[in-house]
Amino acid sequence: MSEPAVAYDEAVERYDPVIGIEVHVELGTRTKMFDGAEQYFGADPNTQITPVSLGLPGALPAVNGTAVEYAIRIGLALNCAIAESCRFARKNYFYPDVPKNFQTSQYDEPIAHDGWVDVELEDGTVFRVDIERAHMEEDAGKNTHVGGATGRIHGAVYSLVDYNRAGVPLVEIVTRPITGAGERAPEVARAYVQTLRDMFRALGVSEARMERGNVRADVNVSLRPTPQSPLGTRTETKNVNSFRSVERAVRFEISRQAAVLDEGRAVVQETRHWHEDTLSTTSGRVKSDAEDYRYFPEPDLVPIVPDPAWVEQIRATLPELPAARRRRLATEWGYSDPEMRDVVNAGAVELIESTVAAGAAPAAARKWWMGELARTAKEQGVELSELPVTPQQIGALQALVDGGTLTDKLARQVLEGVLAGEGTPEEVVAARGLAVVSDEGALLAAIDEALAAQPDVVAKIQGGNLGPVGAIIGAVMKATRGQADAARVRELVLERVRS
Repeated sequence: MSEPAVAYDEAVERYDPVIGIEVHVELGTRTKMFDGAEQYFGADPNTQITPVSLGLPGALPAVNGTAVEYAIRIGLALNCAIAESCRFARKNYFYPDVPKNFQTSQYDEPIAHDGWVDVELEDGTVFRVDIERAHMEEDAGKNTHVGGATGRIHGAVYSLVDYNRAGVPLVEIVTRPITGAGERAPEVARAYVQTLRDMFRALGVSEARMERGNVRADVNVSLRPTPQSPLGTRTETKNVNSFRSVERAVRFEISRQAAVLDEGRAVVQETRHWHEDTLSTTSGRVKSDAEDYRYFPEPDLVPIVPDPAWVEQIRATLPELPAARRRRLATEWGYSDPEMRDVVNAGAVELIESTVAAGAAPAAARKWWMGELARTAKEQGVELSELPVTPQQIGALQALVDGGTLTDKLARQVLEGVLAGEGTPEEVVAARGLAVVSDEGALLAAIDEALAAQPDVVAKIQGGNLGPVGAIIGAVMKATRGQADAARVRELVLERVRS
């Protein structure tokens, strides 16, 4: 049952929201963080394990060097300082998906610290988020609770544990308290997680597919009476794995906590679970503080001391990051700031870039993806990237228009065929017979027939009134099933009338 909540607008009028976000990203290394077990998505349960993965007696860990490199790449991209020396620690807690009864993580000595990242909101506002730390750790296994109505352990008949994910390398990125966002706190949270997802992909450190759990966010929310007041008690909504859910979870928690405070009660420091079906959170467990985990240095692993020269080599190989890339593309394509924001918000940057690479002009590529295709995606309730058409096909379609084989109107009909699975643009043109009529003999015959049928219109045109030309063009277009070039038809009509 959902807890009482006040209207969001009322909540942010009476209270100042403060958020903090912990983002976990699974690194795309071939093997796990501390052992040689391979890791890839979709393997049969408990087939990607070793004695180290299972925490068997006598099994000793060894650090994955590629994972360290990826962690440094992430830290540098977040403008963090890279530690001269850092070490791992044991985070002790007992749960079936943690076979060692502790997680190997980093506590007081993270690999990267004290950074920042700028995130851009949908209206172009730039908001800076301060990063406290980015540290390396290993993932837990996966529990599957069978039976019951919720898929959670409460009410389940039994549970299954898959240790394939146990030991997969993670980097956890922790923000400092994000203040000053006010009523835009949910939007800032969403934009921040999206910025990090795009960054991970650009860096090549992870597939960053949220639907697979490659990127997960723990969202902390607290309220205080004014921006000058001390921080309030926070809740932590765990493992939120979509941008929309991050935004909705923050929004709901602000409304829920406002209702709690309005009633004179205290917010409980706890973890909470997000439910997409009800757009609400429910209580999990009382939130542990660091001392509850009894951290102590990992005795089986030596400290990591990155060579400064190696760190600088990594810095020199960092790719162009998404924000800089978007600014460059906007300049190259001649898009205005609002046009580029629309493209970004629609998730169309890569689609347009690939379409331009396929030969289309930037303006034409934007016209297709932000016009006809955007309308189709909205009608079908899917993302642009999910439509059954490729940038290469859109480039080929535009080439047919540029070459005079198709008019814009005919091209839209061809696109309908491509979306319906009828083949490539060229195949749809051939199958439907949609090419522009290029035989001027056929066009002149259609024009002569139209002129003969409308002598009064001909007289008006000969008298200098060009307005009625449209009636002749319309008749010719009808006779050619819309497959004539209207501009060429107009030229031929005027030549015919004046001759």
